[in-house]
Amino acid sequence: MMNFENPELFGLLIPVLIAGAYLLKKGTKKGLIISRIIVAALLVTSLASPFALVPRISSNDTPDIVLISDKTASMGLFEEDTATNLYEALTAKTPTTLVELTGDSTSLGDAIMQYSRGDNQIAIITDGNNNRGAELQEALQFAKETGTTVYVVEPELKYNDLSVQILGDKTVIVNSDIQFDLLMSQAGEEEIRYKYELYSDGELIRSSNVVQTAKQKTIPVPQVKFRKLGAHTLKLVVTPSSYDQDTINNVFYKTVYAVPKPKIRAIGLETGSPLADTLLNLYDVSTTGELDNIDNKKAIIIDDTHANSFSESEVEELKTYLNDGRGIVVVGGEKSYNYGDYLDSPIEEILPVVSKPTDWSGGRNIVLLLDISQSTAAHQTQGDILGNAIHILENENLRDAYIGVIAFGSTGLDVSDGLVYMGTASNVEKLKNKMETLTPGTTSETSLNEGLAIAQGWLEGEIGELEIIVISDGGIEKSYDESLVIAEDIVDNGVNLYYIHIRSSAPSQINDRGEYYAESLMEEIDGIYFHLDLGERANIIFDEIERPTEEDDTSNIGVFPLVELNTKHFITSKVDLEGNITGYNDVTPKAGADRLIITSTGKPVLTTWRYGLGRVAALSTDNGQGIDNRWATQMYSGNNSKLLSSTVNWAIGNPREETGAVLEALDTWYGTPAEIELTMYEEGLPKLKLDGEDVTLSLTGSNVYEAVVSPRPIGVHDLSGYPIAVNYAIEYRDVGPNEELPSTIKSYGGKTYTENEARASLLEDARQSSQKVVRDTVSQKLYFLLAALIIFLGEVILRRWKEIQEMKKQQNEIAE
Repeated sequence: MMNFENPELFGLLIPVLIAGAYLLKKGTKKGLIISRIIVAALLVTSLASPFALVPRISSNDTPDIVLISDKTASMGLFEEDTATNLYEALTAKTPTTLVELTGDSTSLGDAIMQYSRGDNQIAIITDGNNNRGAELQEALQFAKETGTTVYVVEPELKYNDLSVQILGDKTVIVNSDIQFDLLMSQAGEEEIRYKYELYSDGELIRSSNVVQTAKQKTIPVPQVKFRKLGAHTLKLVVTPSSYDQDTINNVFYKTVYAVPKPKIRAIGLETGSPLADTLLNLYDVSTTGELDNIDNKKAIIIDDTHANSFSESEVEELKTYLNDGRGIVVVGGEKSYNYGDYLDSPIEEILPVVSKPTDWSGGRNIVLLLDISQSTAAHQTQGDILGNAIHILENENLRDAYIGVIAFGSTGLDVSDGLVYMGTASNVEKLKNKMETLTPGTTSETSLNEGLAIAQGWLEGEIGELEIIVISDGGIEKSYDESLVIAEDIVDNGVNLYYIHIRSSAPSQINDRGEYYAESLMEEIDGIYFHLDLGERANIIFDEIERPTEEDDTSNIGVFPLVELNTKHFITSKVDLEGNITGYNDVTPKAGADRLIITSTGKPVLTTWRYGLGRVAALSTDNGQGIDNRWATQMYSGNNSKLLSSTVNWAIGNPREETGAVLEALDTWYGTPAEIELTMYEEGLPKLKLDGEDVTLSLTGSNVYEAVVSPRPIGVHDLSGYPIAVNYAIEYRDVGPNEELPSTIKSYGGKTYTENEARASLLEDARQSSQKVVRDTVSQKLYFLLAALIIFLGEVILRRWKEIQEMKKQQNEIAE
């Protein structure tokens, strides 16, 4: 691609062209004028200083290496001299700097970002437990973008240690059954024995002897009830009978603040139904007055109510209610949605669904594998690879699909953080932005097998139409055999595999017989192959997903297994849904809505969205006790009953009463400041005392005050009647090596070593990583000057030759 240092000089072409046009109109020697115009244009182009960027590979046999040694408190479980030994081994061979991190917290991300210069390599000697500052993935991405490769050296684990935590909500509803989880973590993976005791406000409520072999064990503690409003404390004490390095992390405090049952309004609630029983047990339910006096209600539940029950003015009142940040849950049945004339009615305007049968095009999961190997830069195919990927994202037929993106070079890299729902414009835009930041790797390997392995894991257990689309320059010579094995397994499991081959001059795309590796791979597995030249886009036609026949689809009654489509939402994140429903309201999600629960045939059961500042959930099945049929009895029983409470809690948002002064603050760790937020709903000057000492508040919003405090010592502290717990320093929370670190480091181009492996291989790997594609600026002026000179001289010679021929002709005529 041609570039110009002084493109503004092309403005000189304007007078040249004007003068040329004038002379052509007036003159007779048009050939001479045209040649002069071309020469002038070439000279102007030369003045604009044309240049090309020519890639070359540079390397460094003595790369600059920074060793970041984690000497924080948690590293006392590991061999101490690993960093020193490695430093002594490297410093004699290459420039090496040793940096130590100390204290009661680990800021690995900050350290990586600080020392990533682009002309060096980093090796971190650590357990990988980053607990303060920049996220590790963010720091590794920064290092990769600057050109610094990060390696990890894992020291040998010498001692075992046990740390404990209590997980659960801080704000709970009084007299409700609450579940907490006890998280027990050990540094190693050996058999340990311990006894735990859980106290609530000083009273022992659970105890047990435990044998644990896994690195982590979660012990659920259900049906914990707080019978008084206000502050409460849970205390977990663990007594190990096996070796335990530190005792400080064997005790954990969790503070709880019990609030009154949130006030909600129920419209059309059927007395005695499973829905009614659940609501009346958990909330302060008002069933009178319909929409009167709803301002003090946290949420409104509408149960199987016909559309004609809501006038336009009442719907406008509901819209105002939502815009004030409240929530509405609409439960289906035989008088609502498609059975209650909701279609095109005023009430439908606030709902995340349209009351007509779903033309379901979902159930499609697609993984895009994008080649970012060095060859894509060297052969200028990177732009077309990204362009084809974005072209697929913009396919309107995939609005209801889930798409994930994996980049591969020497390793596979998760770009999208798993499969992402394409039904919202913001998700599509985020995915585009992430792809546009991809840059070619620093090594020449094109390890398609690495990307295929990650994609295979993503699609394992998924339902519906499953597809993997590889977009690459086809240089898969070295990874062909490994890729073929994985690809065959993928196709055998019902996944459609596509290969979009952007052809270039890369030699590694063709075998000894002159055949393209990519095309051969697709022929072997009966995949779908596209060969494109630069600038072209693949036109993939996604087949319509098989649906129930029209005859079968006319009935909403039967047995329909439930499927959690989005497990990361607040509502579904802590619910393990099982069972069936026997009926549903046939609805279609609106654009921007989030389908959380569907039937196995793709029909929406629970759909949510945000309406202004409010939240709306559409539960398109009944209350468990229909008039003639009971569609959703299983949804309100056993563990499934959590789905309803989670849905209502999501609609409620903050269960705290909006009266007086409302204080919120999370528990903290020793040495970690706690952030406080105080909202004043009544006039007056706020005053807070922490353990009797005044707290300085700052006004940060309308009637909102904030403060940062550092309570000490470990234990429970009083903040004007609101509890804050201080636990052991955060450094003692995550013990032992971070099991996810090797795969994380690998995904960003690094490697993980033991001490001996690092001494043997780290320097050589750093030398290879120092190989980078450097683009040299090569001037193209000479070619334009030569072209101008050749044309000028050619025109002069041709004109002179014609003159000589004319003179000879005249002389011959005179002689005759």
